[in-house]
Amino acid sequence: MSDLYELRTRPEELVDFHEPVLVIGLEGWIDAGLGAATAMAALLAATGTEVVATFDADDLLDHRSRRPVLRISEGVNTGLTWPEIELRAGRDPLGTPVLALTGPEPDHRWRAFTDAVAELAAVFDVRLAVGLGAFPAPVPHTRPCRLAATATTPELARQVGYVGGTLEVPAGVEAALEARFAAAGLPAVGLWARVPHYVSAMPYPAASAMLLEGLAAVAGITVESDALLEAAEESGRRIDELIAANPEHVELVRRLEEQVDAETAQMSGFGPIPSGDEIAAELERFLRDER
Repeated sequence: MSDLYELRTRPEELVDFHEPVLVIGLEGWIDAGLGAATAMAALLAATGTEVVATFDADDLLDHRSRRPVLRISEGVNTGLTWPEIELRAGRDPLGTPVLALTGPEPDHRWRAFTDAVAELAAVFDVRLAVGLGAFPAPVPHTRPCRLAATATTPELARQVGYVGGTLEVPAGVEAALEARFAAAGLPAVGLWARVPHYVSAMPYPAASAMLLEGLAAVAGITVESDALLEAAEESGRRIDELIAANPEHVELVRRLEEQVDAETAQMSGFGPIPSGDEIAAELERFLRDER
């Protein structure tokens, strides 16, 4: 057994908890528009999870970059809240068992961490692993948000849709987990919401709602998204107002609409758009701006 985690609850101690779906939403890597973080928060709220395993944060995290929070009351140090990586178990409103891997992305020992998560997935007899993410893309906010997949099999990738061609981009630990699951024979898919690059630094609830829709489609996990859809409508109205104030921005959106509409006319469902070069360029620009 790995020394990186402490198992607090064994599968047999959970009532009728068989073949859960493992949903991965770790903080710290690319998350345009907070799409994944917001979707993960909605999932945790809907599933009423409890902690079943915790990871060794001292071994995995750099506390100088992820500092604990100090609570001061009337000048008195009343304690620290430390960042934690947790595996939580719950059920969606329809009773589907769910495991959620939450917390900050590890700073160290990625290979050991992925081995430990794969070990826990085997302990709980996970049937499918799903990662959540969002990336900046050359798409307009005036068109429906769409997903792109990374997956362990072509069949899983085609079920969601993917970016065509071959590209190389920096990877987060979710990609390392996906590769480890593939080696273990566990089906895994990463759901990535395409967020308009010009609003990727602000909350974009349409991406979160689409991630939950994708989670329902590939894993059968149901999470209420009405509040996110309402927030997406309000967010769209605010973006419209900001865009309308600048003729250059209006023209940018118009050109993106033409591009997406032309691509949509050539395919049905979720297809391999946009090009790999476009995605790589937008990702590099987003990371440069984040730094």
